[in-house]
Amino acid sequence: MLRSLDTTHLTHLTLRTTLLLRSFLSSPSSFSSHSSPAFKTITTLSQSKSYSFPSLSSTKQHASSFTLPLFRSSVIRCVSSFPTLHLNDAVSCSELDAHAHAHADSTHDGTFDQDTKAAIPVRAFFFSTSVDLKTLVEQNKPNFVTPSSRMTNYVVLKFGNLGDSKGPGSSFLNGTNGCYMVVFQYGSIVLFNVCEHEVDGYLKIVRKHASGLLPEMRKDEYEVREKSALSTWMLGGLDYIMLQYLDVDGIRTIGSVLGQSIALDYYGRQVDGMVAEFTDINREMEATGKFKMQRKKLFQLVGKANSNLADVILKLGLFERSDIAWKDAKYGQIWEYLRDEFELTQRFASLDFKLKFVEHNIRFLQEILQNRKSDFLEWLIIALIGAEILLSLYDIVQRSAMSL
Repeated sequence: MLRSLDTTHLTHLTLRTTLLLRSFLSSPSSFSSHSSPAFKTITTLSQSKSYSFPSLSSTKQHASSFTLPLFRSSVIRCVSSFPTLHLNDAVSCSELDAHAHAHADSTHDGTFDQDTKAAIPVRAFFFSTSVDLKTLVEQNKPNFVTPSSRMTNYVVLKFGNLGDSKGPGSSFLNGTNGCYMVVFQYGSIVLFNVCEHEVDGYLKIVRKHASGLLPEMRKDEYEVREKSALSTWMLGGLDYIMLQYLDVDGIRTIGSVLGQSIALDYYGRQVDGMVAEFTDINREMEATGKFKMQRKKLFQLVGKANSNLADVILKLGLFERSDIAWKDAKYGQIWEYLRDEFELTQRFASLDFKLKFVEHNIRFLQEILQNRKSDFLEWLIIALIGAEILLSLYDIVQRSAMSL
């Protein structure tokens, strides 16, 4: 933050600078022989621009109206960036120049300043395919946050001393005094403002009410930053989003997109596994000309593909817009930005394309199995007919022998 200089200090600083410049211009040879890094900035200024310096007498009489506005503003800005400045302190111009550049760099983009609060970590997890929200709420009633929409596939729990966080425009997640947990029925969990070493404790709360636990937990991380002086409502960045403030509705909106994203990642990997399995089958058929898959195994793949598609469309609600986003354009902007940032539409299109590939292979292999079964039945019928013919011939021969 800039510190103001009084008129007396500014006058003394101007006089000392003028004397230094006049001695340099009058005897450059002697000055160059005693040059030092402390005068590098002033030398550069004097050589790069043609400045008209006032006489010493005029400078003494009119120190407050010094005729070098660019240089004077640079000196004032640089000196003001120092923590403390006394009249007799020896300050080199190179140090002033360095502090000026550092100050300019820190305030150039306007993204980080004193109005920007500590970043809020957001962590998304997916370790089960279903969570009983009713029993979860019953055992954590003091932490339950009353819903503000008709959505029933998730609940919000708050922990810690957050104070009154219901008022609009209140920014309360400052990284020290509390956290929120958004739990979805389809298995996703999104934690706000939870440290890495505290994650397991919160996950254990949900694990007791989860079913269909996965052998491997999926994880993703994001970041929310609060800046009350932000000129727009929100601003996106690399792996973070900056808001004027973050409230419960913002947590619900961000949590819904992150929960869908981490779950979609799991289902995408499931479909990738099926695609790889069918690719191996096709390669084996290409090499040997034989199909060895059992009918039961094929039916299992059919059920897995259908259940994955149903979970993505129905459980995740991937194409259902958040009620909060419908009611308030601000949260609609967050919702649309995050969906685009996490590429939910493109990822579902890729998932759907892979499922169509799996479906095509399943249909082809089912036809092979059906043809194999038809061939077996045909041969069985032929065998039965042949047996019947043999029995008839035997009966005819036996009757002929008896008549003789």
